[in-house]
Amino acid sequence: MKIEIWPKFGPLNSHKIFDCFIQSLRDNGEQLFVNQSADADVAVIWSVLWQGRMRNYQRIWQQYRSLGKPVVVLEVGGLRRNESFKIGINGVNAKADFANETFDDKRWPLFKHTLKPWKDTGNKIIILGQHHTSEQWAGMPAMSEWFENQITEIRKYTDRHIELRPHPRNSIGFNVKKFKNVSIRYPVMDRTTIDDTDFKNVLQDAYAVVNYSSNPAMEAVINGVPVFVSQDSLCHEVGNITFENINNPMKPDR
Repeated sequence: MKIEIWPKFGPLNSHKIFDCFIQSLRDNGEQLFVNQSADADVAVIWSVLWQGRMRNYQRIWQQYRSLGKPVVVLEVGGLRRNESFKIGINGVNAKADFANETFDDKRWPLFKHTLKPWKDTGNKIIILGQHHTSEQWAGMPAMSEWFENQITEIRKYTDRHIELRPHPRNSIGFNVKKFKNVSIRYPVMDRTTIDDTDFKNVLQDAYAVVNYSSNPAMEAVINGVPVFVSQDSLCHEVGNITFENINNPMKPDR
């Protein structure tokens, strides 16, 4: 099989993963074209966030998908950031095919997570933004408009405090004074890591988390905070899809 793989446009934390992936393909006898256009059978890229150097991946993505050819997407994992990584076909999160129809029970213990009991406490509904240049957000409204839509829907059912939390690398302009009992809190980066934030601390006072499809919803579920997500989220099966039950969120068996 001819495989076109592009490590040159990846971020710093992708280099080791690309090296390992390339070696595994070579060990399997695949025909590789590293950082070369080759009209191959498959392309391999890092993430679907079209920003900075990674913006170059969008052209490759569009070319291969328009021809009906698969694109393998490597990216940071959601269970242990920069310790685990995801490999999906034709997308990320629930839009991806992870070829995991069969799997064993040996992987989950490696993450060393303990599922905390579902919470019945917390004072804030946290609405998490995403990056508007990501393919995950294709076809979605402007982030500020999406935030406003979520607030409007939630207010049909509760006056509980709402806290907006934009993506750490996607600041937005939003006038919270338009709404009662709504605040905005920007993520604080953990400079001792590559891209972690203070989200764990935020969850301590969270009643629920609203998130379209990105990784933090998984962290909320692991920490026992009910989530309201879309069908594109990996938490869809353990989350809520309507605000009608915001006062009594579903807390499925995880």
